[in-house]
Amino acid sequence: LGHEILAFMLSTSGWVLVSSTLPTDYWKVSSLDGTVITTATYWSNLWKACVTDSTGVSNCKDFASMLALEGYIQACRGLMIAAICLGFFGSIFALIGMKCTKIGGSDQNKAKIACLAGVNFILSGLCSLSACSLYAHRITTEFFDPMYMAQKYELGAALFIGWSGSILCILGGIMLCFSISCSFTKSQTKYIYNGAASRSHISSYVRGQAKTVNQSPPPQYSNSSRTQHFDKNAYV
Repeated sequence: LGHEILAFMLSTSGWVLVSSTLPTDYWKVSSLDGTVITTATYWSNLWKACVTDSTGVSNCKDFASMLALEGYIQACRGLMIAAICLGFFGSIFALIGMKCTKIGGSDQNKAKIACLAGVNFILSGLCSLSACSLYAHRITTEFFDPMYMAQKYELGAALFIGWSGSILCILGGIMLCFSISCSFTKSQTKYIYNGAASRSHISSYVRGQAKTVNQSPPPQYSNSSRTQHFDKNAYV
């Protein structure tokens, strides 16, 4: 039970971090430094591009058309939305499939539901990990490309939050699958052992009872009967 609760907490915490990554502003950051202070900070995420000056005033521009976006941004959007949906269904399945809850039916059905929840969390972590890695790969490629003359960006805080949430989702999903399968295997083995012991006890009891029924006590002869029998043989 403790392993199930720990796995549920890890996977749910990872899903919360992944969900908070999608609306986070700083996916990539670039700054223009002056002699004393930072004059402007450029940052962007999956939905808009903004600039913040030294006074703290921000000017943002939303991406106008989804079809006009670059391919990697569209792919990251789809992967992050899929990760959030998979984690949501995984959390519901985990609540139903855990042994500490009273819903879900028999232990076998609860084990199947919990394994399905673990698979959903693993897929959610893989989707989020792929999205963050794809976005980071594009940033690093442009940053280290000497022929790229546009403004270069660095990795933002949202990517690190997404990576950490993805790892937690994957670890929690794996622990959830293994803890449920191991506990179900142990309970099934214990049931088979108890059944075999009860059957052997019944069979031994039946065999013992048959022996007592079939066995008959040896005949007992009194001294008088032995004498009478001897006398008849003597006269003959």
